[in-house]
Amino acid sequence: QLHLVESGGGLVQAGGSLRLSCVASGFTLDSHAISWFRQAPGKEREAVSCISTSGITTKYVDSVKGRFTISRDNAQNTVYLQMNSLKPEDTANYYCAAFGVQIACDLDDYNMDFWGKGTLVTVSS
Repeated sequence: QLHLVESGGGLVQAGGSLRLSCVASGFTLDSHAISWFRQAPGKEREAVSCISTSGITTKYVDSVKGRFTISRDNAQNTVYLQMNSLKPEDTANYYCAAFGVQIACDLDDYNMDFWGKGTLVTVSS
């Protein structure tokens, strides 16, 4: 089966850090640009960051710029989201998703080929 598995979520105090991981199973990530999404209770899902297949191009939504860093290790078939200076408003389920076989990523494109089931991040004030 082809799927993505996220890990690394948890409870952290405001100002703290977490690193999320997204591992692919059944396929290799190196041909797929990847996005991280989040969805808070009662809110729509939003894309927060994406990365091209090479890792050279990264994009961030304004609310996380300077605090979150996306990276990838294609040899480990893994994409990461380092989250620093966390705020209570970052509380959400975080999902990784893979585009179809394409190099570039786009934060406005939610038409993904594979989705993970998510990992919960809770930031206390």
